[in-house]
Amino acid sequence: MRHGKKVNHLSRTDSHRRAMLANMASSLILHKRITTTLAKAKALRVYVEPIITRSKDDTTHSRRTVFSYLQNKEVVSILFRDIAAKVADRPGGYTRILKMGNRLGDNASMALIELVDYNEIYTSGDAVAEKKTTRRRGSKAKKADDAPAVAAKAAPKAEKEEVVEAVATEEIQAEVPATEETQVEAPSAEETPAEDTQSEEKKGE
Repeated sequence: MRHGKKVNHLSRTDSHRRAMLANMASSLILHKRITTTLAKAKALRVYVEPIITRSKDDTTHSRRTVFSYLQNKEVVSILFRDIAAKVADRPGGYTRILKMGNRLGDNASMALIELVDYNEIYTSGDAVAEKKTTRRRGSKAKKADDAPAVAAKAAPKAEKEEVVEAVATEEIQAEVPATEETQVEAPSAEETPAEDTQSEEKKGE
């Protein structure tokens, strides 16, 4: 009985299963995605993800450890040169399994397993990761940082108010009729006729 044993033997002996998973892992690293049965894809994910994590540490010991699993120098060089740089910032979860329906011959559940960072359809729309900030109440530094932003927001409002005032004054000037022609200016002292000045001198005498 195999109670409590969670490893899927895939109906193979231990040596056969290890060789098969090593070949599938090599194909996944070379081609970035492969199609297989769902059970094999799940077993391969458990097998290959620790190997990819090991490739982040590019040392002689890590290369020899990975080579003991894959037994392929070309695959090991690609893993440490290209894939390790691609997954450097990803903390696990390097593979994705997509179900593809059942196979026609034996009705086995098929799946596509691929490296997450090499799928251009899913990764092209990723947003840039934003830095997390902690909220602090009554922070003077935050208020000082927000002052330029507040001033920048207030500037467009002031410009709008000036434009509105200018338009209003133009409308008022257009409504008020021109009164320069209708108003009569009072004569100044310089423009008074000479006769009036003479009569005032006589009265004074």
